[in-house]
Amino acid sequence: MDEAKLNDFMGRLVADMGGAAVMANVILGEELGLYRAMADGALLTPEQLAERTGCHARLLREWLSAQAASGYVEHEDGRFRLPPEQAMALADENSPVYVAGGAVVLASMYLDKDKIATAMRGDGALSWGDHHPCLFSGTERFFRPGYRAHLVSEWLPALEGVTEQLQAGAKVADVGCGHGASSVILAQAFPRSTIHGFDFHGASIEQARQRAAQAGVSDRAVFTQARAAEFPGSDFDLVCFFDCLHDMGDPVGAARRAHAALKPGGTVLLVEPFANDRLEDNLNPVGRLFYAASTCICTPNSLSQEVGLGLGAQAGEKRLRDVFMKAGFAHFRRATETPFNLILEARK
Repeated sequence: MDEAKLNDFMGRLVADMGGAAVMANVILGEELGLYRAMADGALLTPEQLAERTGCHARLLREWLSAQAASGYVEHEDGRFRLPPEQAMALADENSPVYVAGGAVVLASMYLDKDKIATAMRGDGALSWGDHHPCLFSGTERFFRPGYRAHLVSEWLPALEGVTEQLQAGAKVADVGCGHGASSVILAQAFPRSTIHGFDFHGASIEQARQRAAQAGVSDRAVFTQARAAEFPGSDFDLVCFFDCLHDMGDPVGAARRAHAALKPGGTVLLVEPFANDRLEDNLNPVGRLFYAASTCICTPNSLSQEVGLGLGAQAGEKRLRDVFMKAGFAHFRRATETPFNLILEARK
């Protein structure tokens, strides 16, 4: 027994346990509006924060102390403040690095623990629609800031001629659209284009329609419940898969349907969680997050569907390329990337 190695591991384990507990506090802080109430950066006592939020001052003292111990807020003589850098991640939903809303995805992993355990003891299957509803809203809020920050300004310009098509007026399929965050962003940015959102989860399609109505783009962002390998329509200029292909049971079938639905020379925009091709190259904080989520959400959903390929959230470019080559695409390349996403282009 290497005592130093044991102590090092116990230190990391305690840190992870503390992080897991603090994430529950982050979810509370977001839901109760505590971070937003501190977004002005002023020093506050727990009692002053209670006045701003209507929450119990004694519990707020504990919450603030946990936040201070985690480095999320600063402490000075019994008062606490949220620094502007932390406010960008925790209080400002329009920030490109906002993550507090998306932390609800983590709650679903705990709430669905018994279902996940049953899947692991059985056939591995747990369908997306059988998860706690907080997964659906959390997923939208997790990905939306990145789409807002990068989709129009960076990802689309990295594709060959696509931005110009969208500006002139293109027909777009957003497959696996979820609550429609990506579809709405596209419709807002390109008013001459028509966005057709498809998802197999009926409740998400209803939410997407509401999001489009709230954004005033219902005339050009329309949503239909459909499986990825069977979505209706033809002559699309662009087919998009945003952070969803790896969740599908039959990604080759979905890519094959995209190929059939595209115009000659049409493009697929594939956005996937960032991953290298080898496990050894994904043993880092981003890989840890995505592998953990894939264990509880992505891979069980794939195994619940026909084919059940089980790509997982860390599929990597090589395996994704193989999917599109099998589907009949002749061109596939990495267009650009972020620390959290691979942005890949396939052309018919």
